[in-house]
Amino acid sequence: MNASRSLRNSKYVKAIAHIGALLAATAWGTSFLCTKVLMLPPDQGGGGFTPVEMFVYRFTAAYIMLLLLSFKKIFANNWRDELNFIICGICSGSLYFITENFALNYTTAGNVSLLASVSPIFTTILVAIIFRTKIKIGEAIGSLVALAGVFCIIFSHGEGFVIKPKGDLLALTASLSWAIYTIVVKNLIPHYSSVFITRKLFFYGVLTALPILAFQTEPYHLGLLFDLAQPKFMLNFLFLVLICSCAAFMIWNQVINALGPVTANNYLYLQPLVTMIAAFLVIGEVIYMMGYIGCVLIIGGLVLSDKWKPSFRLKRKE
Repeated sequence: MNASRSLRNSKYVKAIAHIGALLAATAWGTSFLCTKVLMLPPDQGGGGFTPVEMFVYRFTAAYIMLLLLSFKKIFANNWRDELNFIICGICSGSLYFITENFALNYTTAGNVSLLASVSPIFTTILVAIIFRTKIKIGEAIGSLVALAGVFCIIFSHGEGFVIKPKGDLLALTASLSWAIYTIVVKNLIPHYSSVFITRKLFFYGVLTALPILAFQTEPYHLGLLFDLAQPKFMLNFLFLVLICSCAAFMIWNQVINALGPVTANNYLYLQPLVTMIAAFLVIGEVIYMMGYIGCVLIIGGLVLSDKWKPSFRLKRKE
């Protein structure tokens, strides 16, 4: 009786975690449109914010909000955990966002989107190496199918993939750093609340990005957020802070705990799909046939990764 109830509870928790993963991926996929509004040059209707500015302003605001919810506890239980929080804050924060955004200066947006999407593959490999586990065939094939779907969506407008080493390596660094964060944070989740973990990630992410912001040669654009004549900047900024940072990261940490780092990170393949659909609904971008094919491949890959568990047996020789 207890075993049956425990199994039902486990299935219920995983079902909720899958929904949470969908919500987080949807928030992050939509975030690209909000970021675009803030980062476009002023002559194109944007705010002209730099990548470092966007990261520091967004996550500082998110940190302050979360601090108000968990101000009683400041430090981790021990220095080892504090070090792990530093690693997570850098890998999921300053290193990930800044390398990804600076990659756009040296390679195409398509290359960045595709290479930043290989994080699930890095995660699968790192989990196998660190924890000495076998790579599951279903997860590996599902991940590759979903990645093919990402390729179809990103390059559905006819843009080709051209290797540009400097920018491509920066994009791969962003992808690898996210995979490292996913693995390290899994050990912290059982011991701390989701609010506390997310707040610590934001703190160390912002702290390590501030020196880069200090050397920015361009004028700062913080004042635009408070320009009452252009409320679109503050509205997009608040969406990034409240939904894409605070809510999505807190949900994501729980998703990692319930589904594991490999299954959780496979949901990142949904981001280009969400961005494509949001761009169609909000700004009227056309969805081409390759986009629809990519949609099918991504969803199919996620289903394969989660449900397909093949068992191969060698036949004995008679």
